[in-house]
Amino acid sequence: MKAFEERNPVPIGIIGVVVILLGSLAAYFYEDLPIIGAGTTYSAQFSEAAGLTPGDEVRVAGVKVGAVDQVRLEHDHVLVTFRAKDVWLGDHTSASIQIKTLLGQKYLALDPDGSRPLDPGTPIPRQRTLSPFDVTSAVEQLSSTVGQIDTQQLAQSFDTIAGTFQGTPGNLREALAGLSALSQTVSSRDEQLAALLANTRQISATLAERDQQFQRLLSDGNLLLGEIQARKEAISALLAGAQHLAVQVSGLVNDNNQQLKPALDQLNQVTTLLRDNQDNLARSLQNLAPFYRVFTNTLGNGRWFDTYACGVVPPNVDLNLLVVNPEGCLPEGTNSGIPGGN
Repeated sequence: MKAFEERNPVPIGIIGVVVILLGSLAAYFYEDLPIIGAGTTYSAQFSEAAGLTPGDEVRVAGVKVGAVDQVRLEHDHVLVTFRAKDVWLGDHTSASIQIKTLLGQKYLALDPDGSRPLDPGTPIPRQRTLSPFDVTSAVEQLSSTVGQIDTQQLAQSFDTIAGTFQGTPGNLREALAGLSALSQTVSSRDEQLAALLANTRQISATLAERDQQFQRLLSDGNLLLGEIQARKEAISALLAGAQHLAVQVSGLVNDNNQQLKPALDQLNQVTTLLRDNQDNLARSLQNLAPFYRVFTNTLGNGRWFDTYACGVVPPNVDLNLLVVNPEGCLPEGTNSGIPGGN
């Protein structure tokens, strides 16, 4: 076998470039791959799109199984192409567009049904699909429709009807009078109602524009609640462990009460004695300091040292027959006043 340095670099370079291109294509078209991609591609026919857009979720029983690829108009219906992965769909599967958030975001819900697998090449017919009522568009259409009403003419019409029915029974006249008063109230509040509807339309448009931000806010809120729940479980486990430890310690104390109580009583006596003699101990250490200083100076002279400890020997005692320590507490060579003393 030839060494790598002896091989022709041209074929090696061509093979390397081909491998890099194949890897790039596989990474770019990852979702389109049949085995490791985003799943099998299906389609469904709807009477209207109802605000469904590419990228919206596809759910089965509330669990995300894919995403919407394309929403386009085809003849007299809307064709929605979507992908689903790791889920079984039967030949009687039904689909519906559901509202995901209060801001109008949608998702595609699937209800698997049937005895045979769903054919990816056959769209789900309109008989098994359902589109929701779009509240946002309805409010916008209401604002446009109400804005086109001639309130003055409407009020005059109600007044004419009230005058025509003046000779009618009292209940009907009262009803028409109330209707006339209502029309006058609506007419007098025409500008306020128009401003209200215009502001409502602006609010709905602003909410539609900020849909992603609100969705992200809700998602972050879910993450925060999840973290709080996790911390709650950790704190609960900590409290349970502390309670178990307290039980174990209580058992240990109860089992060794006879041995621990005398030891604690003696320790209490020792600490009481030390506390009562704290001043004496401090004074002893203070008085011992000069001796240690002189003793250290004496030891620092070399290998040999001389020291004089007065009071170690008994004092001068003369019993006539017996004389104890005739020199007394005096250094050697000092005249003690006793005959024969130096």
